[in-house]
Amino acid sequence: MIQRAYRYRFYPTTEQETLLRRTLGCTRLVYNMALAARTQAWYENQERVGYAQTSSMLTSWKKQEELSFLNEVSCVPLQQGLRNLKKAFANFWAGRAKYPNFKKKHNGGSAEFTKSAFRWKNGQVFLAKCSEHLPIRWSRQIPENCTPSTITVKLDARGRWYVSILVDDHTIKPLPKTDKSIGLDVGINSLIATSDGEKITNPKHFKGLHKKLRRVQKVLSRKKKGSKNRQKARLKVAKVHGHITDTRKDFLHKLTTQLVRENQTIVVEDLAIKNMVKNHKLALAISDASWGELTRQLDYKCQWYGRDLIKIDRWFPSSKRCGNCGHIVDKMPLDIREWKCPECGIIHDRDINASQNILAAGLAVSVCGANIRPDNHKVEGQLRKSRSRSVGFAETGRKQKPKS
Repeated sequence: MIQRAYRYRFYPTTEQETLLRRTLGCTRLVYNMALAARTQAWYENQERVGYAQTSSMLTSWKKQEELSFLNEVSCVPLQQGLRNLKKAFANFWAGRAKYPNFKKKHNGGSAEFTKSAFRWKNGQVFLAKCSEHLPIRWSRQIPENCTPSTITVKLDARGRWYVSILVDDHTIKPLPKTDKSIGLDVGINSLIATSDGEKITNPKHFKGLHKKLRRVQKVLSRKKKGSKNRQKARLKVAKVHGHITDTRKDFLHKLTTQLVRENQTIVVEDLAIKNMVKNHKLALAISDASWGELTRQLDYKCQWYGRDLIKIDRWFPSSKRCGNCGHIVDKMPLDIREWKCPECGIIHDRDINASQNILAAGLAVSVCGANIRPDNHKVEGQLRKSRSRSVGFAETGRKQKPKS
């Protein structure tokens, strides 16, 4: 059974909004207090404070007179906030994330409710300490016989309310198998170049709204801190940022869904995006392209629908390798978009050639378990054989034009 979250927008009543804002505020306060306690314990005594200790702290905090308002909201979101903090520290100690930050009010917030803190009755959601169901706009129906396991309420920076319902979705089934395989090379001008010779243009969502964003940010900078006019200007800035995020995610979802439906095997590069954005000249363009989100969506959609996603080594010289003879040139600056192989004389499009090499390398890894590091020259024959096989798949998958 595959877990899937259905996200909806809802419009709470005045009473519900008051309670939910109080819940978000208490969850944020408990999270920040626990983070401060764990940080202080580490710097003063070199001691790691775990979830059990912070849970005991929460019990003692509720008994204090100045924090008695913590008893007015459900205790489940508070405990879930401590569990999220535990997970954040686990990722930090494992080297997967930075040190946890304190939560801020103007960023919105979220509260997670488990089964003990909500009721699912007649297709409606009743949260703890709420007498009425949430007025959710059901843009799509949850599959029948699916009972929510977790419900997350979120308030974004634009002041919009969302509810995310996590269920075990039995309607997700593998797609019919196909023989088509594809290699993807991500870029900036062209978001992806495929091994079929197609290029998908990068919409550059941030660049399209950059002037508008700059204008509203300039207005925000001139407002007095703490004033109502500054709050109004901040919401305008948040709306522009939200529009950029929504259009980017919508485009990526449509693109990745199409790729997963049409191809059985998808091969991409395992890029170190966090290191690449340290280049201040390319950081904005790479972040706007959102390569990480593209790969993430391909990953879970391939798992859902029975497709194969292969990630090849990031040090594989896909752009510098000739797809015909296997020759590797010494340097390939970013401004060179077409190049001629000094060995066989074939002219390559940089991105298309890279995507074809990525596909060949991915098939070689999946079939032979080959090592595709650039210093290994024993796999040239395997890569050529895999590339010819991929070309054969592509030719059989294309529709032949009728003869006139």
